[in-house]
Amino acid sequence: MWHKLAILLEMIKFKHSVFALPFALMALVLAADGLPPLRVLFWVIVAMVGARTAAMTFNRIADQRFDAANPRTAARALPAGLVSSRESWLLVLASSAFFFLACAMINRTTLIMAPFALGLTFFYSLTKRFTWLCHLVLGLALALAPVGGWAAVTDTFAGYPWVLSIGVLFWVAGFDCIYACLDADFDRSAGLHSMPAVLGRQNSFRLAVLFHAIAFICFTLTGILMGLNGWYYAGIILTGAALFYQHLIVHPQDLSRIKQSFFSMNGLIALTLFTAVCLSLLTS
Repeated sequence: MWHKLAILLEMIKFKHSVFALPFALMALVLAADGLPPLRVLFWVIVAMVGARTAAMTFNRIADQRFDAANPRTAARALPAGLVSSRESWLLVLASSAFFFLACAMINRTTLIMAPFALGLTFFYSLTKRFTWLCHLVLGLALALAPVGGWAAVTDTFAGYPWVLSIGVLFWVAGFDCIYACLDADFDRSAGLHSMPAVLGRQNSFRLAVLFHAIAFICFTLTGILMGLNGWYYAGIILTGAALFYQHLIVHPQDLSRIKQSFFSMNGLIALTLFTAVCLSLLTS
């Protein structure tokens, strides 16, 4: 059982939850102006884990045929036969149920948001088949995380700093565009659409730089709009350095350190901004 659980967690890249969860928690503490009710905090975490698990598992199911044909992904659990389609669909259904339960336990607004948020994450898995804007769709899906965190406390969208979600959208689209360069040749041969496959690696890197510049501006504006203090801007400086570094260590001709760029730097960015918000609120 534990071995199967380990396979499932690796299949859905559970450790990558560090990307979206800190932004939901960031909006949560901003809306509460400090520590939110523990009940709300608990159900927000359940909702985030449930939504991401359902979305990632659905993505693996939808991409199973392509993953099996791609040498880089052929060893993944589903194409390798380590997990069955039945087990995967059961995981989608169970995690979706937990997500809806958590949203219902929080408030009416989060419950109303639930089908749109989960539906968008499922829809993303299909977009690569017909548009190179798929990276922006993924960014939009993750951008709903802080909206949900805010609504969990306030039961409304009033007062929400929408620039935070715009920042998340372009931050995610930028790093996903870079990561997609690993499969540019395969995507092109398989008739799949991604920015690297359609526009080429060089142009995709240029767009990623633009996306991350927009994200940095939006994250900075979030601090201004929410009246955060110097601790937040210290986090912004570190965020800018991490964004710059991930573009420094990978380029179109050398993708050897792309996993370090993708996971380490972006995980650091999410955790840094969340910590910076918490420190700002604690010292204001």
